Formats: sequence, structure tokens, C-alpha cells
Amino acid sequence: MTVGNMDSAELFDAGKKGRGLRATKELYAGDVVFSEPSFSAVVFDSLATQVCHSCFRHQDKLHRCAQCKFAHYCDRTCQTACWDEHKQECGAIKKMGKAPSENVRLAARVLWRIHKDTGIVSDSQLISVDQLEDHVADLPEESVKQLKKDVHTFLEYWSYGRKQHSVDDISQIFGIIKCNGFTLSDQRGLQAVGVGLFPNLCLVNHDCWPNCTVILNHGNQSALSSALHSQRRIELRAVRKIPEGEELTVSYVDFLSLSADRQKKLREHFHFECTCEHCSQHISDDLMTAAAESEGNKPSADKVREGTALTKECLQKIEKSRVEQDYNTVVKLCCECLEKQENVLADTNLYKLRVLSVASEVLSYLQSFSEAADYAQRMVQGYIKLYHPNNAQLGLAIMRAGVTHWHAGQIEEGHGMICKAYGILMVTHGPNHAITKDLESMRMQTELELKMFKQNEHVYHSMRDAALKVSSS
Repeated sequence: MTVGNMDSAELFDAGKKGRGLRATKELYAGDVVFSEPSFSAVVFDSLATQVCHSCFRHQDKLHRCAQCKFAHYCDRTCQTACWDEHKQECGAIKKMGKAPSENVRLAARVLWRIHKDTGIVSDSQLISVDQLEDHVADLPEESVKQLKKDVHTFLEYWSYGRKQHSVDDISQIFGIIKCNGFTLSDQRGLQAVGVGLFPNLCLVNHDCWPNCTVILNHGNQSALSSALHSQRRIELRAVRKIPEGEELTVSYVDFLSLSADRQKKLREHFHFECTCEHCSQHISDDLMTAAAESEGNKPSADKVREGTALTKECLQKIEKSRVEQDYNTVVKLCCECLEKQENVLADTNLYKLRVLSVASEVLSYLQSFSEAADYAQRMVQGYIKLYHPNNAQLGLAIMRAGVTHWHAGQIEEGHGMICKAYGILMVTHGPNHAITKDLESMRMQTELELKMFKQNEHVYHSMRDAALKVSSS
């Protein structure tokens, strides 16, 4: 599909939700509904020297812009491809003597782009940026204070002699970014690295159990000429069959929260009350707060409350030890907590899932793969009961669990999980995404190892042990 093609979606009046997009034809799981280049985007301040400001890939060695000494790029072609977006920013940073925060940089990039393109980049852009919701009037007091600080910094940053803007106009742009900014991840999808504005994506309304998902495709920067680079873009992808005329939806928040907590987050950040089926009927809330059940017996309500309170307390200690990088203490706390939860909280209980997640992650980091695999297996089984079968977060969790089992020498389980994750990510990310390509390589490697294992288990484990000794020496 070409970037910007909107043949599969159209704007419509979604009633109380305002504007929305709906399918103009029948769509199937994995179909790209539309793709859209960013109107403007910036790398987070904290990662400015680690992530390319053009393609948003995480790289070890980046080249710095010789003029502003702030922007960093993979190479000359990435820098040339980004120059049109960076040139005014470059002059403003030089004049100010330092780069302002990402919010101010993004607001300035948005306004420079509006001046250049009068707010509409192409015929496929369904709405101009200044028509997006800003909700400035709904901001709480603390957010208003921050907004005033950002506006003050913006006025200092905005180059002298250019078209001037009123405080209200600048405030509106900040409000639009706050409500509509889309977090951009690196090429492996493992870390949030920046934020961008995508006008057509902003028209897709929320549902906690959506029919679409959105991912960042970093494009292809391998060509020597920047003119031949494919743009970074978001892709809206169907996660199930969508009949013609059905509204297209994505989830603005992770599903793994109680319906009341999701509603609170949506109200505070996006200023609307979620009335989707999963919130209205509190679907899966019972699983997320479930007590353990053994042979039809359940613990008392008091015991469940006590177990939940203990877990909350323990999670605070776990987080403190994680921040201090005291990973052995993290493991000890997780094991103690899970022992106390035994026969009290079910494996779908959110508090148990959080502890299982931390335990498997930290044990993998410490290379205690067999223990990590046990916890990862339990976590994944809980996730499968809660998430949509084609949820990207589920796919990534199963992928990590599969890799952990593989590293633990549990090749059959590892290969099975990697195959399952590959099936999900083919829908959510597509065959050309870096994550899917990585997963395809792992799938082929584990398939070869599984054949070897089935032919002769002893030979397989001997070869594996020898390879591990070489890699650790």
C-alpha cells in the first residue's frame, strides 16, 4: 500500500464521539487499512544522542549535526532526508544556544510545517492539524502551569522575524500534541524513543477491544540516495475481519487494567468517558481480580484482600530494588511474594501477573533461564486469557517467553511459542517489520534445533552446552 492511501477508510460523524473513521470495504486480519507519514515528529530529549532523528532507529554510533550539535543521524543520507524538517529547528537551536524540551521542539516543528503546507500535506490528509481537538479548557491546574512554562520557552525559541503567534494559538498546538501525540518506538519495538503527530490517525476513535492496531514502520533507509528512502510512517492494521461500514477503532491504553482504571486514565488524559462494551459490562474485571481456585475451593475475601495488599507493598519494594539495580534482591522479593500469593491470587490476577513479569525479566537478565522460563510460562498463560488473540503486546510477551525457553534449552516449548508469536506479529506488524524479520530468523533457527533434538537429544544438549561455554568465555 502506498503511504497516505486512504481508499479503505472514510471520515464520518460518530455521534457522541464526534468524528471517526469507518471501513469503506471489507477488511481482513493483517490488512493495512492505511499508512501515514508523520506530520511532525521528534526524538525524546533523553535519547537525543542514541536515536536517529530521521528514521528513529536506535543506533550505537550516530553522526552529529555540525551546525546545531544536537540532532544525530545514522549517516549522511538520513541527515539529508531529514534536512527539510530540521533546517529551521537547526537555526533556532543555534540562536538559543541549547535545544528546548521535546514538547517545545515538536510544537515548533508543527507550526513550521503548517506555514509550509498551510496545514494540509496532501489530498489524503482528511483534516488540518489546527482542527484537531486540543482540550486546553479541560486541563487541570498543574497541567495549565506546565503549559504556561512551555509557551514561555516556545516564545524564546521561536526564531525572531518569523510569523508571530498569539499565546492562544501556541497553547492550542500544545493541547493538540498532548491529546493526539503518538509515541514512537525504536526498530525493535522495545523502547519508546519519540513522539509524533499523525492527523488521520487522530481521527480513529478508542475502544478497549479494538478492531485495529497501530505500529510504526521505520521505512527503508538502505538506499545511498535519500531521495529513494521510504518514509517512516504509522500503519493502521486490522486485527480481525471488519465488515464494510464498521467504525475503525484502536485502544489508547493497555487493556491490562480494570475497566474503572482504564476509564480514569482515558478521562484524565483524553477527556472522554469510555462506554465501550468491555468497560460498560466490566468484561474480564473478574479475571483480573480473581482468587486462586483449587478443587473448587477458594480463599476467603479477607484473605484475597490481605494478599492483594501484601503484593502492592511488595511491588513498591521490588521497584525500589530495580531502580537501584539490586537484581538479586528483586528476585528474592518476587519469589517471596509469589509464595505468599500461592492459593490466594489466580494467575490472571493483575498483581500476580506484574510479579511474574518482573521475575521472568530479571531472571533472564541474570541468565537464570530455566527459572525465568517457568515464570514466563505462567505469565503468558494469564495473558492469553485476558488479551485479544491478535494483540501486539501479547505477541511480544509470547516472543520473549519463547526466547527464554530457547535459552533454557527447552527447545520444543521455545519453538512453539516463537511460532505462535510469529503468527500474531504477522497480523499486528506485517512481514516487513524489523521485529517480524527477527522472529522469522528465530523461527527458522529453532526449527533446525528442534529437528536435531528429535534425532538425538544427547547430541543436541552436548552441542548446546559447548556453544554456551564458547559464548561465555
